[in-house]
Amino acid sequence: MRRRTRTLALVLLSAALAGVLPGSGFTSRAWAQSADRFELTDVFELEWASDPQISPDGERVVYVRNSFDVMADRRVSDLWIVGVDGSDHRALSSLPGAEASPRWSPDGGRILYLSDGEGEDGVNRLWLRWVGTDDRALLATLTHSPGGLVWSPDGRWIAFTMFVPSPVEPFVELPEKPEGADWGEPFMAIDELEYRSDGDGYLEEGYAQLFVLPADGGTPRQLTMGPYNHDGAIQWTPDGGSLIISAQRQEDWKYSPRNTDIYEVSVADGAVRPLSERIGPDSEPVVSPDGTAIAYVGFDDRYQGYQVTELYVMDRDGGDVRSLTAGFDRDVENPAWSADGSGLFFQYDDEGNTKLAFLALDGSVRTLAADLGGLSLGRPYSGGTFSVAADGRFAFTLSRPDHPADVAVGGPGFESPRRLTALNDDLLSHKRLAEVEEIWTESSYDGRRIQAWIAKPPGFDPSRKYPLILEIHGGPFANYGDRFSAEVQLYAAAGYVVLYVNPRGSTSYGGEFGNLIHHAYPSQDYDDLMSSVDAAIERGYVDEGNLFVTGGSGGGVLTAWIVGKTDRFRAAASAKPVINWYSFVLTADRTSFFSRWWFPGFPWDHAEHYMSRSPLSLVGNVTTPTMLLTGEEDYRTPISESEQFYTALKLRKVPTMLVRIPDASHGIASKPSNLMGKIAYILGWFERYRTDARRTAAATSTP
Repeated sequence: MRRRTRTLALVLLSAALAGVLPGSGFTSRAWAQSADRFELTDVFELEWASDPQISPDGERVVYVRNSFDVMADRRVSDLWIVGVDGSDHRALSSLPGAEASPRWSPDGGRILYLSDGEGEDGVNRLWLRWVGTDDRALLATLTHSPGGLVWSPDGRWIAFTMFVPSPVEPFVELPEKPEGADWGEPFMAIDELEYRSDGDGYLEEGYAQLFVLPADGGTPRQLTMGPYNHDGAIQWTPDGGSLIISAQRQEDWKYSPRNTDIYEVSVADGAVRPLSERIGPDSEPVVSPDGTAIAYVGFDDRYQGYQVTELYVMDRDGGDVRSLTAGFDRDVENPAWSADGSGLFFQYDDEGNTKLAFLALDGSVRTLAADLGGLSLGRPYSGGTFSVAADGRFAFTLSRPDHPADVAVGGPGFESPRRLTALNDDLLSHKRLAEVEEIWTESSYDGRRIQAWIAKPPGFDPSRKYPLILEIHGGPFANYGDRFSAEVQLYAAAGYVVLYVNPRGSTSYGGEFGNLIHHAYPSQDYDDLMSSVDAAIERGYVDEGNLFVTGGSGGGVLTAWIVGKTDRFRAAASAKPVINWYSFVLTADRTSFFSRWWFPGFPWDHAEHYMSRSPLSLVGNVTTPTMLLTGEEDYRTPISESEQFYTALKLRKVPTMLVRIPDASHGIASKPSNLMGKIAYILGWFERYRTDARRTAAATSTP
């Protein structure tokens, strides 16, 4: 295992972050180092489990153990293995770089996995390890990262998807420059609708194709061709003769990003046959053990911002399609057939908690485990994973507010799910963390019940008054829940009560609740948030004169909207927001999606609608000191959005600050130093505008 140690680099980094806003009081008071509190430098010490894969016999789990490299400022990962009884917990491999995607062979004797760093050259390599030995073999060195690794039923082949570049003819031929001449960089000629992607930058010409590779090594063989992306989930048919995939192969697929279908691909000759055909997403196909049926998830697209994803089953030839979850009213994710074909395992979000369930073919649902999650370190978003063995035992990522993802197991032989790992006990067990309490309130707009959580500072005293931070999730079709969040814990450690809410539009409450903001965002979600703030104040320990608000992406939108609607907050920090929907739709990386599913039409045809929902339309009302934070390489909510709001506030002489994050995309916290920096800047801004009396009170109440 790569253990990190606190070094001089951590001390210097902590000091640099603590002093980001001179004159704020932030350095000397709110972020004094304390051994019994979660602090900024602890971010680099966090570990979390991901992709737990239970062995076919249900006896062992191999998983990805993730941590951070403080010197390289990046995530590293190794493969670990543990018995389902918690025994023999050990490292399976330790190659340089990141190891990922472990997959058991059907007989349980081998594990396939991916490494991107052998020799520290960053090349993608597929490895095979024989279980119970130190033997391993390099199967293939690949030009791009493979996805969807899956064994054939007989263990002889491996299928995966991989990007294949397309040759590009230059638009013009320029004269050759003289030898030794230093001319400018070549022009970039763009003729695609979507030419850049957040996190990936400007896109290389090419498409994701399907490959098969012999399990004893050799040359990968490309099965699919043409100008289509085949990067969805992959499943073998039991006879090994075909692959079932989800892909976009329609003529106008570039203008219909949601419209995916299920296809059968012949392994012998690459022939492609469609099995589903409708307007809407069909994805995550899984083939029944006897090969007679295919289950998948999707919906008939009504061009709404949010629709509940249902679980369907169809015959092997694509006939007799039927939904098994039409009345369930929760999104179905990651279906997996039981070994006997009697039903399917799946996960779903319910009122801010991710659960694992079993669905019988008659449509009845039985919940097996809760608290899946812990893969989003920064904020308490949903997003766990699981796998199932032949005997019905399962492994999953388990998270609660006091720890990120650990490995847990359940199923036959267990009275209840059992946590196997405690990856952060060495870091967190001796620290006083924020206690998280669930609350419900009624919206002042229409009386709907709104769920929220309150995180209380370490050493919380209900007789005192604390400043409050309202932290708003993005999406907007997403959900927060009772999961670990480094940001929430660090805000609380600095002496704040933290309130986070699932207003209307949040997922995990059904289709009707999620679609209350369809073509109406922001709208009454503002009322839901304010009602939740009022409910927190009514509990008696919140200082109503020291309220603060922040959020990222969709939460950044709502933060900017809130300061245009009310002056009750002393300061605001809007991270990676949309300020002007008109400009956003024409500059974001998914313009074909946003303009069609989030709005009634193109902006030039509905300019009034676009502007009425833009925080820019309310800028004349803003008096609240407002910070903007955005990555300079954010292509989801481009930094030009933040620049518009910053300039507008400056012109109106409203206190404001624009924080530009170099080399950062929409996922600001992809670098651990950026996660720390984001929190430090936001806290520094809030400290600047807290009242002196409350600063003193917070200082004495924070250990």
